[in-house]
Amino acid sequence: MPARLRKGDNVVLHRSSFSSRAGLALVAILGSSLALTACSSAGSGPAEITFHMSKPEAIPYFQDLVDQFNEEQSDVDVTLDTASNLSAGFLRGNPPDVGLLNYNMEMSRFMERGALSDLSDMPEADRIRPDVQDLVDQYSTYPGRTSVLPYSVAAASVIYNVQIFEDNGLDVPTTWSELIDVCETLKAAGITPIYSTFSEPWTIAQGLFDYTVGGSIDVADFYKQMNELGTEVGPNSSVSFENTVKEPVEKMVQLAAYSNDDAPSRTYGDGNVAFAKGEAAMLMQGPWALGEIAKTNKDLKLGTFPLPATDDPDDLKVRVNIDLALWVPEISDDKQSARKFVSFLMQQDIMDEYNAAFLGFGTTTDAAPATDERILGMQDYYEDGRFYLGASQRVHLSIPTANYVQAIATGADIDRTLRRLDADWARLALRE
Repeated sequence: MPARLRKGDNVVLHRSSFSSRAGLALVAILGSSLALTACSSAGSGPAEITFHMSKPEAIPYFQDLVDQFNEEQSDVDVTLDTASNLSAGFLRGNPPDVGLLNYNMEMSRFMERGALSDLSDMPEADRIRPDVQDLVDQYSTYPGRTSVLPYSVAAASVIYNVQIFEDNGLDVPTTWSELIDVCETLKAAGITPIYSTFSEPWTIAQGLFDYTVGGSIDVADFYKQMNELGTEVGPNSSVSFENTVKEPVEKMVQLAAYSNDDAPSRTYGDGNVAFAKGEAAMLMQGPWALGEIAKTNKDLKLGTFPLPATDDPDDLKVRVNIDLALWVPEISDDKQSARKFVSFLMQQDIMDEYNAAFLGFGTTTDAAPATDERILGMQDYYEDGRFYLGASQRVHLSIPTANYVQAIATGADIDRTLRRLDADWARLALRE
């Protein structure tokens, strides 16, 4: 069976089969047919684009938004994709037309290589808070482009059991000394001060480690200097993990001692259930844990406060990460349609509804404030720009930072472990 003729195929005619005039006539007929087919295909329906979203618990929410967008207009048809491998898509030259993902060190690699298009001319870009846009730039930039639009910020701090604090006459601590006093008072009352889950390294890294480091040093400036030093990071460098982060890590170890005795064997899920049952007064987790806790005890009254790592209340800050960020690939087949969908998603009422549903904080100058009592303790700090990116999230994934932090929390030598982290940093800088 002969192969089907496609648009752009060359047609070769042999004189032995056709006369020259007949051949020319056939070429004209085939060319006209292909042209008509192409025109018919181009105008037969809406532009089709793919929307990739990475937050599993929000899939139904964004599927509803996709359906709403498709129903409200007929120019663009969006398909939600939550399963494709993003890196593979870029490597094959077929990435999604719109991405909405957690923005982190790995995602920034696409930006620094120019794989994400410039969105700076969109009106939505002008609405992003400058201090929030700066969070993106702390990871990476591409000259002359605004490649990523922050969509939602997750703020994290100490989650505490309001009833336990009230029953023991405890106020929310605002200094390191007050925090230690709270832990001692709880311990004397037979209450576990902090529920820890050391079995899963990320829970320590994003909790105790990030809170003590972020509350003690300027995280953005630290990593700026670390990147500038590169291969020179080591025992004698002006900044390093061993020299700069040692004191906060010592405080992390001091706090870890107030944890449940079985912390080394407890998982993230164990922690949420135990905390929901009132087995501890504080939990070092982000807002993602609040929904899980509510599954066990929806009536538990919870609050949040930034962990005080110094004795100066003015040093209080909350840990943040860019929960979701929007981008359009440079090689998208239809940037215009992709931008139309981006504009739809960035309508303020849609963004506000998402943040209210998933306990996020708005990224725009006109965003609605948080109203959920469980995260209200972070609102003023976020509003004032008193926040930092988690220190554990600023290290390339090829360096097992969370595992090093886990080792320290469970007894490893602080100096030796931080020195190894410095060596890993220098080696990675040499390879790059």
